[in-house]
Amino acid sequence: MKLTLRVWRQKNADADGAMSTYEVDGISSDMSFLEMLDTLNEELILKGEDPVAFDHDCREGICGACSLVINGDAHGPERTTTCQLHMRSFKDGDTIDIEPWRAAAFPVVKDLVVDRSAFDRIIQAGGYITAPTGAAPEAHATPVPKPDADLAFEHAECIGCGACVAACPNGAAMLFTSAKVNHLNVLPQGAPERETRVLDMVGQMDAEGFGGCTLTGECATACPKGIPLVSITSMNKEWLRATRKVAKK
Repeated sequence: MKLTLRVWRQKNADADGAMSTYEVDGISSDMSFLEMLDTLNEELILKGEDPVAFDHDCREGICGACSLVINGDAHGPERTTTCQLHMRSFKDGDTIDIEPWRAAAFPVVKDLVVDRSAFDRIIQAGGYITAPTGAAPEAHATPVPKPDADLAFEHAECIGCGACVAACPNGAAMLFTSAKVNHLNVLPQGAPERETRVLDMVGQMDAEGFGGCTLTGECATACPKGIPLVSITSMNKEWLRATRKVAKK
């Protein structure tokens, strides 16, 4: 395959960025999208040019590091992570636009790499449970109803890639935050911090400068792990309940 790549290049957060055009040839349809970028970078290095900076780690669809906007879609045309997107999703002669996540809370570090530490701070604000130290408890010491366990696992699948933010026209982080809130709040182990967790995490999300949610649903459509839109509704109910409880005190 021969492709034309239009790639966002930006030296640092303070510099102006622009799209640069590159031609790549000999691309196999069996290559992953990141392997195609590796091929481009090998050619650039051989020419003495600066390779394109992009995030990646496990390349197994687990960590969420490989975050790119491809032809206007978060992670590309398939509902998967960028590392699991293969070049058979494109045709010979295609022009492919490759950009970083676009959100005020995700500043560009270089080229296609953005700083997603805002997600870490949201989790640090309340994404934990109180647990006594000492010997491990018995596995069945705290019974968890099957529906609650399934719901917790469903939300725990969130890998924090940020596709929900990139896809949202408002740059909102509600789907990510709701996944982290709900997967703990539905479990008995998360009950002691139930109210403070949702208030603290939503408060930190707002402080990070993410946009407001208008439930357009683009976040759930782009999510490679299928976190449902109803997750946001559940978190909103938790937040209202916690706000009213605090107001009564």
